[in-house]
Amino acid sequence: MRDTAIVVGMLAACLVALVLVLIARREAAAVRRQAQEDVQSIKDEARSGLADAQRREERVSEREQALNAAERTLSEREREATQRERAARADAEQAAAAHRSATDRVAAAERDLAERLAAAERELATRRAVTEDQTRAAIAAAEDDARQRVAAAEQEAVDRLEAASGLTASEARSELIRRVTAEATQSAAASVRRVEAQAKRTADARARRIIATALFRTAAATSAQSTVTVLPLPSDDMKGRIIGKEGRNIRTFEALTGVNVLVDETPGSVVLSCFDAERREVAQVALDALMADGRINPQRIEAAYADAVAGAEQRDEEAGHDAAERAGVSGLDPALIRLLGRLRMRTSYGQNVLEHLVESALIAAQLATEVGADVQVTRRAAFLHDIGKALTGQQPGTHAQVGAALVERHGEASVVVNGVAAHHDEVPPETVEAVLVQAADAVSAARPGARREDIDQHIERLDELEKLAVGHTGVRRALAMAAGREMRVVVEPTEVADEAMGRLAVEIARHIESELSYPGEIKVTVVREVRASATAG
Repeated sequence: MRDTAIVVGMLAACLVALVLVLIARREAAAVRRQAQEDVQSIKDEARSGLADAQRREERVSEREQALNAAERTLSEREREATQRERAARADAEQAAAAHRSATDRVAAAERDLAERLAAAERELATRRAVTEDQTRAAIAAAEDDARQRVAAAEQEAVDRLEAASGLTASEARSELIRRVTAEATQSAAASVRRVEAQAKRTADARARRIIATALFRTAAATSAQSTVTVLPLPSDDMKGRIIGKEGRNIRTFEALTGVNVLVDETPGSVVLSCFDAERREVAQVALDALMADGRINPQRIEAAYADAVAGAEQRDEEAGHDAAERAGVSGLDPALIRLLGRLRMRTSYGQNVLEHLVESALIAAQLATEVGADVQVTRRAAFLHDIGKALTGQQPGTHAQVGAALVERHGEASVVVNGVAAHHDEVPPETVEAVLVQAADAVSAARPGARREDIDQHIERLDELEKLAVGHTGVRRALAMAAGREMRVVVEPTEVADEAMGRLAVEIARHIESELSYPGEIKVTVVREVRASATAG
């Protein structure tokens, strides 16, 4: 068995070796075929490269032949160019020689001509001198003869005219002058009448055109002054802070400022209502400061109100400078700037006075440009024409008189002073600029929507209501609120006792009934507040 296994193993090994030999032969044949193919490919590539090289060599040979032909052609052309250049040089030398010869001949001819001209001029001068002397003598003789004949003819004509008209020469001359003068006077008078008639026909149209042009170039707002101020709220919970616990904050704010605070009218905002623009501005500044701080309580309200009142002068100055810049007026006295800033609180028939001054200055400047007047003087006078309203009630006289005296004291020119004084015809205008100030004032006031009369009447009624309440003994401050339907009266606690408050309220109400006419009812509220404070050291 073992021998059989050995034999079988040897046979298997022989078979494997035979298979391996067959496989190696097949691979060697494949390699041989691949090598033959590669060699054939290399031979083909070599033959192709050799053919390409031969073709390139043929092309190079052709190019060399063409280059040689070109070089031969170039050599021939160079020889031809050299020959031509030599011929041209020879021709140029011959031409230069001919030119020199011609130049010499021309120069000789010019010298000969100059000599002949000089001789001719000398001969002509001699003959001209002789001829001029003879001509002068003949002309003088002819002129004397002509003068004599003209004088004789004039005298004969004068004698005939005097004999025919019965007038001497001087009398006839005077009559002629009189007639010519009369005709010229009549013609001039007729021309003046025609010019005046034409000016009358075109004056209105030209004035309307000038005013329309000025208004077109000065587009200003015309809305009337309002009695409310709307402040946006930074957040929704700010309304609750403004009202305070049980309305404590809003009552304190209204009692200090004299302004009604409406927190439910407009979503996202609070409305301040008061007829007095100054109170409304102070309340606006104080409430802005409180909302910016976020802490709102009676103590903070009093502090914010005190700061707002103390900053009024600075706000006046800022408003005056801003208005002067918008009007284009510079170099004003600081005192005038502050007074102008105060006019932002003043209205005239609902029109803000400071805005009216700015608008008047712009319109007056445009009018002055159209008519050829002094633009800067007109602008300045129009901007200052109502400054006297800032002192109304403090000094005697109309606002035009007070304003003219004021600007004169602060160094304004006389033409500006006259423009301020004459804008209501209280004094005659002395310049065209003063007349333009009147026109600008009237145009600004008459623009649609610029003024309302009812707002001023309402403000005057509320002002009279406050003055009537302040006239009672012990009253420290009176505030007309809620459009005049409520009168809040603050009394001095040392002068009015608690038991007298009701009696004082009734007295004020009866006084209002007897002195003023008003629609509806007016509620009178008397407030007596006692405070005590101490400092711990």
